[in-house]
Amino acid sequence: MSGSFRMAFRPEAADIDENGHVNNIVYVRWLQVVATSHWYAVAPPEDVARYFWVISRHEIDYLRATLPGEVVEAETWGENPRGARFDRCTVLRGPDGLERVKARTTWVLMDRELERPARVPKAMMGLFERG
Repeated sequence: MSGSFRMAFRPEAADIDENGHVNNIVYVRWLQVVATSHWYAVAPPEDVARYFWVISRHEIDYLRATLPGEVVEAETWGENPRGARFDRCTVLRGPDGLERVKARTTWVLMDRELERPARVPKAMMGLFERG
């Protein structure tokens, strides 16, 4: 199994800010939720038991507002592996198909036992790379 992963989000009342749209910090939460959901959906149980991920960097472009009640679809995939790091790209699209948010997040693979970064195995990277 490999490639991108998708899931939908519908904002809760608490996600809407004083400007009447989804607060930017909510998008950051959604980025983490879709990334970790992707990991648990495709990673073998032995990898989930051995490793965990931490974020070292976010780069986010907020392109359009998401309004109350709108469902957005998040698509995420990995690219640019280098040592213990790889970039996870995520796009959130509104019901009109237009991009609301584009993000590039650098994730670091951590070995649970050693409590230090671990090189991303090529086979593992294949779980996340877009076709």
